[in-house]
Amino acid sequence: MMYFDSLNAAWDMAGHGPYVWSAYAITMAVVASLIILPHRRARRAQQLLVQAPSAGAGDANQDPTTGGGNASQA
Repeated sequence: MMYFDSLNAAWDMAGHGPYVWSAYAITMAVVASLIILPHRRARRAQQLLVQAPSAGAGDANQDPTTGGGNASQA
């Protein structure tokens, strides 16, 4: 048994529908961001930690006087 007579009446909610449904949408967006963003940050941090030891390992041919360019290409 529904409280409203039709889906259109539930959508309209006697003129309060836009406020109510936008409040639900904003709440769902905030809850979703509170779940998704920390997961993405943790995954990015884990990727950075995995790549950190090898960062700069292949930079032996860089010339420090030219800002890191390859010395043979100068």
